[in-house]
Amino acid sequence: MPFETPPDPAVSAPPSPPRRQARRASLAGMLGTLVEYYDFSVYAFLAAIFAPSFFPAGNPAVATLGALLVFASAYLVRPLGGIAFGWIGDRAGRRTALTATVLLMGFASVVIGLLPTYASIGILAPILLVLLRLLQGFSAGGELVGALTLVAESATPRRRGLMSSLTPAGSSFGFALATGVVGATAYFVGQDAMEAWGWRIPFLLCLPLTVICLLVRVGLEESPEFERVDRQTTEGRRPVREVLKDHKAALVVVTVLAFALNTTGYVGLTYVAGFLRDVHGFSTAMASTLSAIVIAVSCVIGMPLGGILTDRFGRRAVCICATATMAVLALPMFLLMQSTSDTLTIGGAYLVIMVLNGIQTVAGFSLYTSIFPTRVRYTGTAIGHNLGLIVGGGFTPYIAAQLVLWSGQPVAPALWMIAGSIVGIIAVAASARIQDLIPDARTVTGSVTPASASPIPQPAKGTIDG
Repeated sequence: MPFETPPDPAVSAPPSPPRRQARRASLAGMLGTLVEYYDFSVYAFLAAIFAPSFFPAGNPAVATLGALLVFASAYLVRPLGGIAFGWIGDRAGRRTALTATVLLMGFASVVIGLLPTYASIGILAPILLVLLRLLQGFSAGGELVGALTLVAESATPRRRGLMSSLTPAGSSFGFALATGVVGATAYFVGQDAMEAWGWRIPFLLCLPLTVICLLVRVGLEESPEFERVDRQTTEGRRPVREVLKDHKAALVVVTVLAFALNTTGYVGLTYVAGFLRDVHGFSTAMASTLSAIVIAVSCVIGMPLGGILTDRFGRRAVCICATATMAVLALPMFLLMQSTSDTLTIGGAYLVIMVLNGIQTVAGFSLYTSIFPTRVRYTGTAIGHNLGLIVGGGFTPYIAAQLVLWSGQPVAPALWMIAGSIVGIIAVAASARIQDLIPDARTVTGSVTPASASPIPQPAKGTIDG
């Protein structure tokens, strides 16, 4: 890998963003993705419980299927949300787009918690549920990538990876929080009350989470890089058209990489709890608790470690190493979880998978923002990430279940993780050439100074590009 281009001593670089601004952007990014994934995940955990209230049918399985199809529909509109909020973020600013995403997500989630049932308003109940779920998916399409973009453009070069790691950590914490809140609510109100009205509580808790996130985001400053580009080209910007016309290769790389990261991540997030119930007879409460603990611990260990390694060795090297290690260890870790009934051993093997996914996710997400120019960074990253998420995330639970059905082996989803890892390595390798072809694509690494822009702050001496 090439070393960073040394700074031109004749050019005076502008000062790095203040540390306070970087910390505030990182906190806002983490809180936003936490709210997004909490809101998004609560529906999945509660779908089977509230399904009869909105999809009455003689067969409970039919009602549950209807609720789960509504869950999946949110993934299909995420690319549309990515396009819309990417357009806003690349024209009006990252802060404006991120304020809108959290408002829409919080609004949709709270209203779901207040929604009348089929018994009260008839067919209008499932229609409104579908519309609100689509609104959740639409707003989620612009949240994570917008936060990644803002943090990458606001953080100082020496700590960019570590600061950026808080954003994906927020997504995993949101998932773990949703698991814990649903479990705690069911425990305190009881199963009968949970089915009647208790399912509303986790949705209504989205209100204080949204308010806290908004209080942090209202005081955010716009990213310095966006402000420099915005002053140069304020009129006639068409980010969607520019991405599709001039940056198709970068878009393909981000899409494939997003697919790869989500295949491994979603097997760990959505399949393992069921694996423990089916293979070892864990209760739902025990499987969910172990899953929540492992996910939370992996956030504390894997995400910051990924950020530190990225700052030291470069995002591309870390992503390839972590993804290759995942390809090698996925099947052995699943076989280990299958072969023993010791909870600590099972939790340790599960933790290895999730820590590796945390490292590769931080490095991969950081790579997203490095291969698009600043003027279309939000849009390009949003479209690519959400397209990859449809298959890598939205369909992974279904594919995992089908692999088990076809093979008769509970460890078969590990093969899906291996396949995703292989294509992910190819995408990361291809990103090097694309990055070199785009003049200011590496602005967020501080390695390239666009000819027509202000000089960009340079990273520490000896750091590796990518």
